[in-house]
Amino acid sequence: MQLTTFSDYAMRVMMYLGLQQGQLATISEIAHAYGISENHLTKVVHHLALRGYVETVRGKGGGLRLVRAPNTVNIGEMIRASEGNAGLLPCLNKEGACCIQNTCKLMGILREAQSALFGVLDQYTLADLLLKEAPPTQIKP
Repeated sequence: MQLTTFSDYAMRVMMYLGLQQGQLATISEIAHAYGISENHLTKVVHHLALRGYVETVRGKGGGLRLVRAPNTVNIGEMIRASEGNAGLLPCLNKEGACCIQNTCKLMGILREAQSALFGVLDQYTLADLLLKEAPPTQIKP
């Protein structure tokens, strides 16, 4: 399974904000730190704000910050929120998506693999991703 760029950017934003310890950061700062498009990050930040992960502050001196403490932000939950119900194959998401679905043994194996993936991701929080000893000043994409 390959996560989308959207999920990658969402995790980068969350890690960046987690290192700010409640201080406001701007989309421009984050985009510059990671060398990615501000336009893409704007969409990601909007998504994160709608789901209650970040707070946005408008106006001069505004920016964004985490709403929740890093140890309460579950990685599996975040990935599910950004990826939607995407399965490893389309047939895992809805009945009748495949002509051999009734006899296919691969579907069960892939469901088990997907469940194991999220089982691992669910064991970690944003706090587990934050480097306390030597926070990165710039992380390359």
